[in-house]
Amino acid sequence: MNQLPKLLFASAFTLLLFQCAPYQPEGQGVVGLVTWQEGNQMPMMNEDDEEGKKDKRVTVGEPVKRTLRVYPLIKISDVTLENGLFQSVAAKPITEIEMDENGRYSINLSPGRYSILIVEEGGLFASIFDGDGNIQPVTVKENEWTLLDIVVNYKAAY
Repeated sequence: MNQLPKLLFASAFTLLLFQCAPYQPEGQGVVGLVTWQEGNQMPMMNEDDEEGKKDKRVTVGEPVKRTLRVYPLIKISDVTLENGLFQSVAAKPITEIEMDENGRYSINLSPGRYSILIVEEGGLFASIFDGDGNIQPVTVKENEWTLLDIVVNYKAAY
């Protein structure tokens, strides 16, 4: 008879857990992490490895604090490129934010399609292009947060 209260408590607790929705911030927008990568990123042979297996390190870069600019969706034909960075953009930015010391950012945006560019000393950076020539495209849907991690790698060799 002593097991019945325990069983009822466990059942009620389990039911309560499944009724709780995960935390989701209000609104919608884009969240992510910006990291920096430079230098030789080629896979290297480990000298101690007699079988010649590749080094299995996964390099994602170091988190960096940068300024992020949001533009209406722009195409490669709308910019000029020099030394791996965009020098001019035909559109005006919608907004810009600073990420935190750990490279993390979140920005509230209305539903729609945008281009996200990172401000660098010599210009603007983006590394993702879709099949239509759109630069770093991201889609924001109503009441959803879109994850966009960006690796700033224009000084890296692969």
